Amino acid sequence: MGQNAPYYVLDKLPPKREKVETINILRQANVATAALAELKGIAMTIPNQAMLINAIVIQEAKGSSEIENIITTQDDLYKALAINKSNISAETKEVVDYRKAIFHGFNITEEQGFLRVNDIISIQQELVNNTAGIRSTPGTVLKNDKTGEIVYTPPQDKQEILDFLSNFIIHYNQNESDLSPLINLAILHYQFESIHPFYDGNGRTGRILNILYLILNKLIDIPILYLSSYIIENKHDYYRLLNQTNKTGEWEEWILFMLKAVESTSLQTIDKINMIRKLLGQTIKKVQEKAPKIYKKELVELLFEQPYSKIEFVVNHLQVERKAASRYLKELERVGVLESQRVGRETLYINSELIEILKG
Repeated sequence: MGQNAPYYVLDKLPPKREKVETINILRQANVATAALAELKGIAMTIPNQAMLINAIVIQEAKGSSEIENIITTQDDLYKALAINKSNISAETKEVVDYRKAIFHGFNITEEQGFLRVNDIISIQQELVNNTAGIRSTPGTVLKNDKTGEIVYTPPQDKQEILDFLSNFIIHYNQNESDLSPLINLAILHYQFESIHPFYDGNGRTGRILNILYLILNKLIDIPILYLSSYIIENKHDYYRLLNQTNKTGEWEEWILFMLKAVESTSLQTIDKINMIRKLLGQTIKKVQEKAPKIYKKELVELLFEQPYSKIEFVVNHLQVERKAASRYLKELERVGVLESQRVGRETLYINSELIEILKG
């Protein structure tokens, strides 16, 4: 690989084993694998998996977009999802599209059990809402935001990009390998970001591919582990190590970074799930004691699946009349489980305690 030139020659996968299986890497891979296994086990104790998927996918959509300086508030995001209004900000719409792209990818992996290059293209299209597809016009370079210096030039020719993606997808779908899947995850994420196949959305697409890879390799069952929070906290190191690996061909620091991201995020998500589980239990007890006439397990679970709820959600979920749905929500507000907020013509009922957990 070139040391000083702005064009570094990207190698196809796989890299040399001795470069990616150092003692430090293998040790950290064991720690990260154990943390992820604990997360998988704890997630299974939540009775309604949709509660976790909805809550945590929202956090990831917000976090991953924030890495690309697409900023929205949690409040705006939930309102946009609850009300489906068209006059949301461009930033909120991008985050809502990211959430759609995650579910699109999750559905593909559930149906097929593998990904194709065309599936990656369709995930990116959901994300950016256009059909530009693979880069076909040369001239894409990655620059340092502050100095304007070119730090990396990805493959330029469309056929070369497609060749790299074909090589990438073979290794992405390969689960027979004796290489730790978490080490492979770090290698694959580096490779995808270095191929940089699209005009827009490469980082976000790459982070969706991370979660789908973990699911395909049965390391988790549902899309609940996202590395974006760790990347935001360590953004400088994330880009520095990507570029350093490009320049030197040395893998250890980059792979250690990604393995620590898996470990740290797993532990944070375990804490979050435990807090959600505790709040769910407390909420069930509160409704049983203070509003026994309206208590239904499905009703309480809906408030965790849709932290910003409304009459329509209750009608559809519980198959009840609007009048009954309205009475349930007002009663839940009266006993302090929900807080109502008027948004345009709609009244939203907010599970504020859950929102606080998710923000944390």
